[in-house]
Amino acid sequence: MNMPADETHIRFCRVWKSFGDQPVLEDVSFDVRRGEMVVVLGRSGVGKSVTLKHIMGFLKPDRGEVWVAGQNVPEMSEAELTEMRRRVTMVFQSGALFDSLTVGDNVAYPLRERAEQRGSIQDDEEKIEALVGELLGLVDLADMRDMMPSDLSTGMKRAVAIARALAAAPEAILYDEPTTMVDPIMAQTVGDLILKLKRQKGLTSIVVTHDMKLARKLADRVVFLVDGRVALFGPARQMDGSPEPVIQDFIQLDEVSFVQ
Repeated sequence: MNMPADETHIRFCRVWKSFGDQPVLEDVSFDVRRGEMVVVLGRSGVGKSVTLKHIMGFLKPDRGEVWVAGQNVPEMSEAELTEMRRRVTMVFQSGALFDSLTVGDNVAYPLRERAEQRGSIQDDEEKIEALVGELLGLVDLADMRDMMPSDLSTGMKRAVAIARALAAAPEAILYDEPTTMVDPIMAQTVGDLILKLKRQKGLTSIVVTHDMKLARKLADRVVFLVDGRVALFGPARQMDGSPEPVIQDFIQLDEVSFVQ
C-alpha cells in the first residue's frame, strides 16, 4: 500500500511505541515536507532517537504508520529497507566511523561499496577520490583526509560522518544529537555546517536535539516531545507562546545560557 504522492517526504501517523511496560511514543503525528528541516526537541528519554529509528526501519511501531517517500516503512521487505537506507541516511550521535580507516577512506566507503556491487571499483576509483575531496571540502576538513578518526575531536568526527552520509547522495538526512558532547564553539560550527548543507543541498532533514539554540538556528518547524507525546508541532517561534511548562523551562534555560 502506497501513500499518495505529495510534497510530504516523511510522515508519522498516530505512532505508538512501548518497550515492555514503558511507553516511549504516544500517538505521535507529524510530517516533513520535501526540502524542509524539522527539529525534534525534548528532554533525554522522551523518544527523540526512537523516532529516527522508526524512520530508518530499525524499529516498528506498536500502532500507527511511518511513511517515507510514499512507502509505509513497517511494511517494507528487507530489500526495500536496504534501498530506502541508501536514499535516507543517518548521522549517528557516535559518528560510527571505522577506526581502522583514514578520514578519506571513511568517506569513500559507501562509494566503493556501491562500485564493488557494480563490478566497477577500478574504473570508478579516480571519480571516488575526487568526490571524497569535494565532500571533505564541503565540511571544511579537506586537509584532514589522511588523518585517523582517533586524531579528531568529537565535533570533527561528526563532520566526517556528515560527509560520509552525503557520499550516498541521499534524498534525506537524519541527524541524531549532532552537538552532544562537543564544546560550545564546535557546537556552533556543527550547527553552521548543517545549515550550510541545508541551503546548498536542499535535502529533506530531521535533527534530533535538546539544544534550543540549534533548534532556533535550523528549524523550519519543530516537533517538541514531552513524555512521548507531541506537545507542539509548528514553526519555532510558536515555542515562545506555548503554555507547556517543559517548553518554557527550555526557553528560560536557553536565555540564562545566552546571558552567561
